Amino acid sequence: MSVSNAVLLLLSGVNLNLLGTREPEIYGTSTLEDHVQVARTQANMAGYDLEHLQTNFEGVLVEAIQAARNTAAAIIINPGAFTHYAWSIHDALAAFDGPVVELHLSDPKKREVWRHVSVVEPVSIATVSGEGGPGYARAVEIAVEAIKGTSAKNNS
Repeated sequence: MSVSNAVLLLLSGVNLNLLGTREPEIYGTSTLEDHVQVARTQANMAGYDLEHLQTNFEGVLVEAIQAARNTAAAIIINPGAFTHYAWSIHDALAAFDGPVVELHLSDPKKREVWRHVSVVEPVSIATVSGEGGPGYARAVEIAVEAIKGTSAKNNS
């Protein structure tokens, strides 16, 4: 896959469609589309297209991950609450050959105890959390670096 036609897949999980109005003291006032546009701009500057899917259904995310095996160079995923229990998403990501970057607006490890475990982290090269909206650009940077082979596996 050449850089000029490479695709990064950005997946947004449960309740992220409510960004901008849901708990703005935690997630800020930017909408999901605002964050997607930041990621898309960063991807385009690096020579990649960005495709985005938001869903509140675990199985839809699994199907998108499986389909990405043939179409995407990397996956960036903010699974929302699926982060903490959706082993089907973990397994689908484990079967994806490209880099996976886990993304969160807030830092789950600084929140309620039940949010401290991520089933996505073990199959990710990096986790970007607690950076708010700018984390979307950072996640794209990490994915692009990994595609180009300039980034080692980093489960941070």
